[in-house]
Parts: sequence; structure tokens; C-alpha cells
Amino acid sequence: MIVVGNRAIPVETNKVRLSLKKNSLQVNILPDRQLAGTERWLHHQLLQAIFFGVACLEDVLKRTKGKKDIKFVTAFRDLLFTTLAFPISTFVFLSFWILFLYDRELVYPKALDNIFPVWLNHGMHTFILPFSLVEVILRPHHYPLRKKGLTLLAAACLAYVSRVLWIYSETGTWVYPVFAKLSPGGLAAFFSLSYIFTIGIYLFGEKLNHWKWGDTMQPRKKRK
Repeated sequence: MIVVGNRAIPVETNKVRLSLKKNSLQVNILPDRQLAGTERWLHHQLLQAIFFGVACLEDVLKRTKGKKDIKFVTAFRDLLFTTLAFPISTFVFLSFWILFLYDRELVYPKALDNIFPVWLNHGMHTFILPFSLVEVILRPHHYPLRKKGLTLLAAACLAYVSRVLWIYSETGTWVYPVFAKLSPGGLAAFFSLSYIFTIGIYLFGEKLNHWKWGDTMQPRKKRK
């Protein structure tokens, strides 16, 4: 709620930007399209930030403790990268740019150029893949059992879809305009095919890791 003079005006806090200019308080109501774009940015960057934060923490602990591996942190780093960071960042890169080149209005309308700078778009949808590939090339990763890895990937995809649907229910705006052109059945098919595509990327990442680092990086097997 914002008080203006003697009046109290209720507002939705997630749609308000406050800024101080000299001695006045300026209130800007964010359009739903910008809110959806902001949510999109948070979805993509949060995962990358968490992964690289864990990787940085691992490197710091190795140096301070003088150990080759910090078991828990290294295992968590590998799990995060193999099941989420690599397959999701690759999927975002491929799906976004394929649709963008076909018709940019489906994923990133030209109007957003006035809201988000070009470098931010590339930060969300381009640089994520090169960083992931560099990680694969420079550092070996232990993959979990395939069933476990795909289950975690499925849970992450389900959480993302739930978040996208919740945003639409709250704002009436889809995170990506392409969703607005699909029927409920079309959306279900789109999300299902996207998950199958992501599984393919996961398996490709597993093979790529094995090709670069050999049998020692094969998925761990259960002990009998």
C-alpha cells in the first residue's frame, strides 16, 4: 500500500518499482510484459548462478584445505551440472534461437528491445551454452545413475512448467508469447516434446563427458 497525501492506494508489490529522485518518491507500475521478462531472466540466471557459486566454493575450499576433492561439495557440483545446468542451458539456447530465427515474436518480441538491452538477451539465451561447453571440456564430472539423473531433470522441468503456468494465472501474460498461440492440448504436447528433447541433451552430455574424460567418468553403478 502506498500513501499519497491523505489517500492510501493498494498496489501489488511485485508490479511496483520505487525510486528516489531528489526529495520525491517516484512510483512506476511495471507492465505485465516486463514482469514476464523479468521472471524469464530470473529462471535462467538463477540456475547458472547457483552452479557457478558452488563451483567457486569448491575451488576455494580445495585451496584453503589443501585437498584434491571436497566430497560433498564436489558431488553436489557434479549433480547440479550433469542433471540441470548442462541439459537446461543447452535446451534454452537451441529452442530459443531456433524459434527466434523462425519468428522472433514467438519468443522475444521486438518491443522488448526497449526494455532489455541486447547484452542481457545474449546473457540469458546465448552465453549459457559456451560456458557449459567450457565446463565440460575443462573439468570432468561424475554422472549419477541414469534413472536418478532423469528423475531429477523431470522434477526440475515440472517445477518450471508449474511456475510458468502460475505466472500466467497471476498476470495473464505468458513468459514466452509462443505459448499464447497454443491450445491446452498444444501446450501439453509442447512441454512433453520439450522434456523428451531435454532427455536427449542429457544423454548427449553423458556421452560427451565420457568421450572427453574416459571410463572413469561413467555413471556410477550401485554396489551389490
